[in-house]
Amino acid sequence: MKKVKGIKRYAKQLLSKIDIADAPAAITQLQRVASMMEKDKGFRNMLVSPVFTDTEVDKVISMLGEKLKMSEMVTAYLRYIKHTGAISALSEITKVALNLYLEMKNRMKALVLTPVDISPENRKSLEDTLKAVTGKDTEVEYVKDASLIGGIRIKLGSMMYDSSIQGQLWLLKDKLIKG
Repeated sequence: MKKVKGIKRYAKQLLSKIDIADAPAAITQLQRVASMMEKDKGFRNMLVSPVFTDTEVDKVISMLGEKLKMSEMVTAYLRYIKHTGAISALSEITKVALNLYLEMKNRMKALVLTPVDISPENRKSLEDTLKAVTGKDTEVEYVKDASLIGGIRIKLGSMMYDSSIQGQLWLLKDKLIKG
């Protein structure tokens, strides 16, 4: 599969074509299509492959837009990235578009990985701390990951904070190897 260049440019184009209030809905619609592409290789190949004509793919995108109740702008954007050859990177484009949108709204997204569920009090404390550290409202997604053994791992934008036992063991291993 060919690597698509200019992911951020495509994400910016998406956000420039829509009203900022409509951005979350548009991104969600595109994420659904990206998810369908990941789950169904036949569907993905039909959108990516040069075997199908532009007319055939445009018809499929139009039908998809109707079935998923996508806005006309989102449908047109899908056609655009199909014709430019960037549709194979739709998943990455939507991730970047979401981050750009959150940045525009002075918000951030954080992914918190823990081996156990976090109590509501600790969630509130963590969210308050993240807001204080970033200076932005932070949308937090909590994921339970038993492989961490203990501790917590937080992905905040492009930064990773790892205080898990697994992460500490990796650091110790690196120090022992390096001497």
